[in-house]
Amino acid sequence: MRPIALLAALLLPALAAATPIALPAPAPVAATSAPPVHVALETRLGRVVLELDAARAPLTVANFLAYVDEGHYNGTILHRVVPNLLVQGGAYTPDLQAKPDRAPVANEASNGLSNLRGTIAAARRPDTPDSATSQFFINVVDNPQFDARDPGNPLSAGYAVFGRVVEGMEVVDRMRAVETGPGGPFASRVPKTPIVIERASRTTAPAAGAAAPRPDATR
Repeated sequence: MRPIALLAALLLPALAAATPIALPAPAPVAATSAPPVHVALETRLGRVVLELDAARAPLTVANFLAYVDEGHYNGTILHRVVPNLLVQGGAYTPDLQAKPDRAPVANEASNGLSNLRGTIAAARRPDTPDSATSQFFINVVDNPQFDARDPGNPLSAGYAVFGRVVEGMEVVDRMRAVETGPGGPFASRVPKTPIVIERASRTTAPAAGAAAPRPDATR
């Protein structure tokens, strides 16, 4: 199966199961020189700190922060784990009930950021580029096949990277190693023990240390 077809098979069922509710769209982060914003995900398996690139992905970052600030992610799960691809979450409760979504945002996959290991990207419907809402995924390996190649073709328009893990990549690696199986509307890939995001909140930049490669490193 081609990589794009694989992504469609992996992401489409999860996104199709969550019916968007048209809540007000967030205001984008102003100015292309916006400094990075940091968000901490406190999960059952440990703490993950994200550095969001508000300069390169202003709409996607504003959308993600709107969900963070309203507490949407608190109590949701990482509902899909593909060990050599990604971990995905942002929409479901531990009993696999979908939470309401805001209006979708435009696809910013052509922003020059690559889907490298440790980057966070906006999940969307494979057949609709401008369909990202609350769901996100963290790349656990380099996935250049997810980068934008042809913005006019939904299957190759790419998945918008909007930040990277700067603390807790070892926690993400623990996530990718959990046992999975069927659950709720999904035939497979659901962690048998829920990986709960207990709290998502803005935070300060962590002390210098090991972090994922910069997502523009190969561009």
